[in-house]
Amino acid sequence: MLRYAIVGASGLIGGFILQELLDYSDASVTIVGRRMLGIRNPRLNERVVDFTNQDMLNDAINGFDVVFVAIGTTQKQVNGDLAAYRKVDYDIPVSVATACASNGIPALLFVSSVGANSQSGNFYLRIKGEVEDRIAARSIPYIGIFQPSLLLGDRKTFRLGERISQILLPIVSPLMPATYRPIAASAVAKAMIREAKLNLRGVKRYTFSSIL
Repeated sequence: MLRYAIVGASGLIGGFILQELLDYSDASVTIVGRRMLGIRNPRLNERVVDFTNQDMLNDAINGFDVVFVAIGTTQKQVNGDLAAYRKVDYDIPVSVATACASNGIPALLFVSSVGANSQSGNFYLRIKGEVEDRIAARSIPYIGIFQPSLLLGDRKTFRLGERISQILLPIVSPLMPATYRPIAASAVAKAMIREAKLNLRGVKRYTFSSIL
C-alpha cells in the first residue's frame, strides 16, 4: 500500500487528487494542512501544521512514498498583499520540498504554471519560476512539475475573470498553441497520480500535451 500526502487538499486540484485516491485506490492518504477538513474515511489521516515551523513540518512530512503539493492563493484572497501571497505560493512549497529532502521522500509532485520563469516581469509567473528553481535543486529522487494553463473546474471561491475565461477560452482553444490551452483540473490531478506510480527519477516538467 502506497502512502500519499497532499498539501493543498482543499483546493481545486488537491481536492481532485484526494477524491481520486480515496475512490479509486487502496492507498493510505494523509492531508497536511493548516486546519482540519473533517473528512471521514478509514484510509485518511489529517495532520495540522504551522508551515512557518520547519521542524514541525519535517515531522509531518515523514514516512510517505509520494507528496503532492497543490497549494496556492490569489491576490484577492490576501487583499493585494504581495508578501502574504509569497508566503503561500513560494514559502509553503519550498518548505515542503525541504522537508521531503530531509526525510528521504522518493517523490514530490507539485502544481506550477505554464510560463513560470524566475526572470519574468510578471509577479505571478516569477514566483512560480522561483519555486520551480528552488525545488528542482532539492535532493529528491523524482520531482514532477506540472505547468497547466487555465484550470477548468468549479472552485469553492468565485473568480469573475476566471469564470469568464472558462466560458470563452474552450471555444477558441483549438486555435491556441497546445501548451496554453485550458485544461480540466481533474485531468491534472489524474496525471499527477499516474506519474507518481511510475517510479520515475529526475526532474520532469508536464504541460498540456504530456498531462493528457
